[in-house]
Amino acid sequence: WFSSTEDSRVEDEENLEPREFVGLHLSKIYFQKVLPLEQAYMYDKFHTPSWTEGDFNSKPIVLVLGQYSVGKTTFISHLLGKTYPGSHISPEPTTDRFVAICDGAKERVIPGNAAVMQEGKPFQTLKTYGSQLLNRFECVEVPDSKLLEDLILIDSPGVLSGEKQRIERGYDFSGLVRHWAERSERILLIFDAHKLDISDELKEAILSLKGNEDKIRCVLNKADRVGTQELMRVYGALLWSLGKVVFTPEVMRIFIGSFWDKPYQRTELADLFDAEKKSLMGDIKSLPQNSTIRKINEFAKRLRHVKVDRQQLIEQYVQKHSNFPPHRSRHHHHHHNHSHRRRHNR
Repeated sequence: WFSSTEDSRVEDEENLEPREFVGLHLSKIYFQKVLPLEQAYMYDKFHTPSWTEGDFNSKPIVLVLGQYSVGKTTFISHLLGKTYPGSHISPEPTTDRFVAICDGAKERVIPGNAAVMQEGKPFQTLKTYGSQLLNRFECVEVPDSKLLEDLILIDSPGVLSGEKQRIERGYDFSGLVRHWAERSERILLIFDAHKLDISDELKEAILSLKGNEDKIRCVLNKADRVGTQELMRVYGALLWSLGKVVFTPEVMRIFIGSFWDKPYQRTELADLFDAEKKSLMGDIKSLPQNSTIRKINEFAKRLRHVKVDRQQLIEQYVQKHSNFPPHRSRHHHHHHNHSHRRRHNR
């Protein structure tokens, strides 16, 4: 009977999609070999939480970041081709929450503390961030969206410019951005061409993307509200500002346009905006194809971090607990005795 179950398991594996097949085998290596090491050296306490089954089986994740009122929620609705629960636009920054937007049989909102209990979804690790965060997280299921069949979108809280809001959040915003960045295939930074502003908290959030720079794409939204000359200036200013916080060998890719369903306010650059929109959609739709390679790379990157971290801890431990005096060579000791004897004889 043993061999027949083995055969059926191999048969099951043959029916898996490449993403699922790779996820299955990476998770085996992780839970058997890597996780015990992470737990022994408390990697999850000092860095990012340990991975769960959901992280290995997850669809590609797209993280959307930007300051308050740059049109993030409208941008996501535009990508989906429809509004989603909780996407009502209000003049107040009410969306001070992370929202995961996924495919579902019917439209519904799942509160954070229920969403993190769902098996197979990549949210279980959020439990480690405490109840303050879970009150500010929800999962929204949207039916009949072609995009969500292959992706999960994460809408982040709008970043405001004030210190007050940072204190009021009650959880580690940058830490959470780092958490999602590590698990994402693509990070979209949305900026407003009409009033370009990079606040300290946004800078901090961008800095916490370190190590994930290759995933970042920028979107210069509402570009139809400014003239061509002004847009060139804004584009240059954005590149310059980003160059000071994102250290990457390549020039950052910036998509320029007006990402909502209304007609362009200024039409002189309509062809450019249309072409940019097409390129951005092409970039997002290509993610599932490259997802398997990305997953392997992320796994290898985490493994390197764990190894380096373990080595550093061992070295610190050895330094702390070695009470031996500095090592002196026998040659030095012998020479010292010899000169002492010579003086004595004299």
